[in-house]
Amino acid sequence: MPKSVSPVKDFELDRYLGKWYEVARLNHSFEEGLQNVTAEYSLQKDGGVSVVNRGFSTVEKKWSEATGKAFFVKSTDEGYLKVSFFGPFYGSYVIFELDKEHYQYAFVSGPDLNYLWLLSRTPNVSAELKENFIKQAKSLGFDTDTLIMVGHKLPTGF
Repeated sequence: MPKSVSPVKDFELDRYLGKWYEVARLNHSFEEGLQNVTAEYSLQKDGGVSVVNRGFSTVEKKWSEATGKAFFVKSTDEGYLKVSFFGPFYGSYVIFELDKEHYQYAFVSGPDLNYLWLLSRTPNVSAELKENFIKQAKSLGFDTDTLIMVGHKLPTGF
């Protein structure tokens, strides 16, 4: 995890499970060109978390889906997990800001400052939340000038 990022404490996995909409992200190859991106988290029998990321490719005009698994790195009450979509290789998944009252938004980092997401239970968030996300992310060293705001409107016929 980036040195500037600290995972949230008093994390409750059961409240985090379910569907989240990707509102903003830094660009990376595995989500390039994707809009309408969602992440769905569910509990596995082994105590891990199943992760299903889904997005619509605006270039290929089709849905893309990746399934992974995540496990807590330290304790289950800390928003710090390791996630894998590619076999034995794991990357950090660090929830560093969270609406602890209602679990309606989360700021998430990956293993370094090249990975950043704003997730929400709804496809749209307030301008104030976006501004807070950008301000906090910038203060932690993320390149917020290159953020992608993720659209959630499908082209006609999909």
